[in-house]
Amino acid sequence: MFPKPTLVVSKCLGFEACRYNGQALSDSFVSQLTSYVEFIPVCPEVEIGLGVPRSPIRLARVEKKLHLYQPATEQVLTDAMADFSTACLDALPQVDGFLLKNRSPSCGPSDVKVYEGLAKSANAKRGSGFFAGCAGDRFPGLPMEDEGRLKNYELREQFLIRVYSLARFRQAKKSGRMRDLVAFHSTHKLLLLAWNQTRFRACGKITANHEKRPVAEVFALYEEELKKALATRPRAPSMINTLMHAFGWVSDGLSREERAYFLESLEEYRDERIPLAALLRLIKGYAVRFDQEYLLDQVILEPFPTTLVKLSDSGKGR
Repeated sequence: MFPKPTLVVSKCLGFEACRYNGQALSDSFVSQLTSYVEFIPVCPEVEIGLGVPRSPIRLARVEKKLHLYQPATEQVLTDAMADFSTACLDALPQVDGFLLKNRSPSCGPSDVKVYEGLAKSANAKRGSGFFAGCAGDRFPGLPMEDEGRLKNYELREQFLIRVYSLARFRQAKKSGRMRDLVAFHSTHKLLLLAWNQTRFRACGKITANHEKRPVAEVFALYEEELKKALATRPRAPSMINTLMHAFGWVSDGLSREERAYFLESLEEYRDERIPLAALLRLIKGYAVRFDQEYLLDQVILEPFPTTLVKLSDSGKGR
């Protein structure tokens, strides 16, 4: 029942020993995803001809221009990395997101040291790796995270919700049928409502297609709005309001004690003591019990395979 999202992943995250020190990293979440997604592993540094192992490379800003260089050899790698990034990203099939190595000068989505000049003693600010920055420019709105941040369960849940939503949209778009877009929007109503109410309403207007636009144009407009809707982290009050809205479909059939238990659980979610998945499972249980078809059709109740739910949390990244 779940499509397989296609993710670009840093090759050093368990696929090949290609880090600068000749090692690979074993990441439990990446390993867990292997059976559920289509990975496209890439190592930009090896692809531009750097060996394994190799001397570290750096990002530096010189006269407002970003450069990539290797201090030990004084080799400037900017053009080679730019050429590779363009060729690699242009050759990709339709992808649903990026899972990249944190703090890598090539792959890091954020928290990468960017030095103010080429001197070894130069001060550094934080930014994106060279390849990651190119990917963000080439695919605006696609989810991009590093394995470090995804050790936080909230960020991990949101990443999975985004990539699986985009994978489902990609399936609908491939069909080229307006009824599949209508079905997608109908089943994602509560999810979009929780994520961004303004964008949710915009997606609804696009789906209604009062202007009688061609189907391909409607899909393109919806895709742009969908990516914008999912690009920002949902605000807790908006998510809680949506959960209460969903709860309203089943609450009349519950006992006073059951309603009190749900509201207590909602407060635990508000205080970040339990993950969103715990509340979604609770509501889905009620929907199954009362055969509430509207709720059972809403992907927010099970937006990705439940086997990917992990309660472990680094406590960082919020």
